[in-house]
Amino acid sequence: MITIISSAKSLDFEKEIFIDESTEPVFMNEVRELVDIIKNYNEEEIAKIMKISNKLSKVNYNRFQCFYDQQVNTRQAIFGFSGEVYRAINPFEYDRSNIEFAQKHIRILSGLFGILRPLDNIKEYRLEMATKLRGIPEEDLYKFWTKKITQNIVQDLNLKEDKTILNLASLEYSKSIDKSELGTINVYDVEFKENIEGKYKIIGTYAKRARGLMVTYIVKNNIDNIEDLKNFKEEGYCYNKEISSNPKLVFTREKIL
Repeated sequence: MITIISSAKSLDFEKEIFIDESTEPVFMNEVRELVDIIKNYNEEEIAKIMKISNKLSKVNYNRFQCFYDQQVNTRQAIFGFSGEVYRAINPFEYDRSNIEFAQKHIRILSGLFGILRPLDNIKEYRLEMATKLRGIPEEDLYKFWTKKITQNIVQDLNLKEDKTILNLASLEYSKSIDKSELGTINVYDVEFKENIEGKYKIIGTYAKRARGLMVTYIVKNNIDNIEDLKNFKEEGYCYNKEISSNPKLVFTREKIL
């Protein structure tokens, strides 16, 4: 089983980490192609295509201009991304066996890198998958990445006993996988819902945290199949068989902790 998650806009390259080992992203040629395109954008153009403030566009302009500099810090992806999901994952509390399991079973979808293993080195960047990027076919990162990402996941799963994708990514990123090319591989989506006045509803902030909690539950318990995943009970969530359906797993919580 492979679990997919989204990359994050927030980054943290400062917090001390306990591991030196790193790997190289599999699609570095494609990364360089995208970086070379974005380096031709000025600050105003970056602000427009990324829909960000002038202050943030200056930061990201400089990031891409300096992307190839050897002095620029790198960090393993699982430690470099921040945000609600990654704070809940909290890989800083993993031991080496957890990291080894994550490296084999967790994949991070990225607008710039395509797909990342947890120990793949990244540099600070911002490029969401839905960004329209002049210079690539139809200005569409989905068309740029989908075939490559899908083939990479299929190749990985062909080496595993349980040929399942657990989707903990947002729709923006999970759309980069072409389900029609997966053959016999099963894809399971997950929803986390809160009991709000007797009705189960998805609350975005809580759902993001729950995704991160589930990633760490998978990693720390060596979960490699859907049946074992149903035992997830972190922070009051439980598998709700009554409102789940194949291939959607719904975990509900009666009281927000």
